[in-house]
Amino acid sequence: MVAMAKRVKTFHIQFTDPSKTFYCGGEKVSGRVSVEVNEVTRVSAVKLLALGSAKVEYAKGKQRCRQAAEYLRHEEVLLLDEQPSDSDGSVVLRPGNKYEYMFGFELPQQGQLVSSYKGKFGYVQYYVKAMMERSQQPTMECKKAFEVEEPLDVNTPDLLSPTGGSKEKKVTCMFIPDGQVSLNAKIDRRGFCEGEDICINAKFENTCSRIVVPKAAIIAKHTYQANGRTKVCRQKLSAVRGNHIISGMCDAWQGKTIRVPKIKPSMLGCNIIRVEYALTIYIHIPGSEKLLLELPLVIGTAGLGSRSNSVSSQEGSVSSASQSWVSLRMPSSPPSYCDISRDCRLDQPLTPLLDDFDGDDSPIFMNPPPTFQFPSPPAYTEAEEVNGNARMLPVC
Repeated sequence: MVAMAKRVKTFHIQFTDPSKTFYCGGEKVSGRVSVEVNEVTRVSAVKLLALGSAKVEYAKGKQRCRQAAEYLRHEEVLLLDEQPSDSDGSVVLRPGNKYEYMFGFELPQQGQLVSSYKGKFGYVQYYVKAMMERSQQPTMECKKAFEVEEPLDVNTPDLLSPTGGSKEKKVTCMFIPDGQVSLNAKIDRRGFCEGEDICINAKFENTCSRIVVPKAAIIAKHTYQANGRTKVCRQKLSAVRGNHIISGMCDAWQGKTIRVPKIKPSMLGCNIIRVEYALTIYIHIPGSEKLLLELPLVIGTAGLGSRSNSVSSQEGSVSSASQSWVSLRMPSSPPSYCDISRDCRLDQPLTPLLDDFDGDDSPIFMNPPPTFQFPSPPAYTEAEEVNGNARMLPVC
């Protein structure tokens, strides 16, 4: 290795446009292999190999699951311009000169490649490797990776159409019925790009005796396949939450937004690795499993475009949702509480009704202290205010 390092001064690959961050299908990848030597060296050949492949590897008990798929392979022998060669094709490199072997090749057309990816149990990698063969010397190699991104257009009729669903769950305690919770949600489209806002219109009802909390999150699902087995990893990317909903009440989201973070586009064309996204809308029920509704998303590279399109979509969603509700007059000011006789038991310490945890140790039932009682408020008329945010509504 020491002798080899002394003979060859530099041996590396450089792309024509070093600032280019990624390539797409059908584009040309070009560059040069630079060689400098410290002493006279005879080079039999300089070969180039461009390779792109996906690999999965993980352990399943004592078994190692491995799978590979190839998407790019290009081989060629590089020649020096205006450099004399012997009859066998070899050339003599001399010290003090810089030799450059030029190369270039076209990537397969769009739809035949998959985007570069690096995950916990697999990856998709593209690189070029140069091999310099020398007589009576080991072959020298150098390698340089490059990124590939397959365009995924979400501006299609299928991905621009609305999607939604509804779910309900009966709650029990010690096998005794304890009411139910339900949700109904809808979004205006399925295709988004990073940085865009997803507008959620949803309604949540709670008729059980527990305090529940509506939430929403963007989930990434990574699927790896090897040796006929499948391994799935799920990751929460961003989340929003609503207000607590007490027993006998409901809550509505009108255009509540959650922003798509900076993430890789969906990867749907690989045989052994898939990256999918979903908007999960769910209700956290203390002491019980969540009520969950999952709406599939597609994150693309060429969507609706600018931020203004996303904002206008959001405003349109809020406007249409607001028009669907009957406009009500502003409520009158409530009467004063000064005329109500104060109960001396209000001076006792108060216990929170429900700690805001997302775990299993949060209280299940509403149990106010038996020695405490709120006085009844005076009667007055009040109309609901439409403000575009989540609001409490009585259950019909």
